[in-house]
Amino acid sequence: MLYGGGIAVAMLFAIVGCLAFGRWLGERVLARTGAHPKASTSSLEAAVFALLGLLIAFTFSGALSRFDLRRAQAVDEANAIGTAYLRVDLLPAGAQPKLRDAFRGYADARIATYGKLPDIGAAQAEVERSKALQAEIWQQAVAATRLPDAKPGTELLVLPAINAMLDSATVRLTAPQIHPPTIIYVMLIALALASALLAGYQSAGEKDYDWPHKLGFAAIVALTVYVILDIEYPRLGFVRIDAIDQLLIDVRASMK
Repeated sequence: MLYGGGIAVAMLFAIVGCLAFGRWLGERVLARTGAHPKASTSSLEAAVFALLGLLIAFTFSGALSRFDLRRAQAVDEANAIGTAYLRVDLLPAGAQPKLRDAFRGYADARIATYGKLPDIGAAQAEVERSKALQAEIWQQAVAATRLPDAKPGTELLVLPAINAMLDSATVRLTAPQIHPPTIIYVMLIALALASALLAGYQSAGEKDYDWPHKLGFAAIVALTVYVILDIEYPRLGFVRIDAIDQLLIDVRASMK
């Protein structure tokens, strides 16, 4: 994901900068007072690092939970479309062909909605097409259940299945918009920079400054934030849920 990747790269350089700036501040304090900053910052540094670790754990866990939920929702939608399509068999024969064509078009639109990501504009056009087909399917189904040759109780089997199909689409369209408040990520980045600043400050006076170790810390934190964002916004980066869409493709293939 370019957005997450840009944030991660910016964090990498910002953390390295905070490490260097913190060390510079610590050396100035050491030169002026002769007191090593370690004694006054060790407990504060430990508290900030502990808070950083806790926030990373919560944001990672939340992103992974939402990722798993989106995959489960994809399965639910595929099942809902397949069930509603099968219930068309209960309608009068004359009403079935046109309604089946609408179902096929709807399945194609739903597959294309996710297949065209990360092109948001193209995906949104498919969303609008699927909404129009939803209205068409519902109107045709309601009209079919009221035909003279419709079997009694048909509407109790067909309409709830179609309604569940429409609801599942709404759930899937809403799920990508559910994320933690932006302030959570701002706080995560701020804590990472504060930790780097304190770590650099505490290293003042060290003759052999371990830059590889500090660069490793910066890279690990930046990579962790990138992975969290990549999981939080799947389909836009290396973490994908495209494979789960095969279920919907299989359902479409079964619509003979």
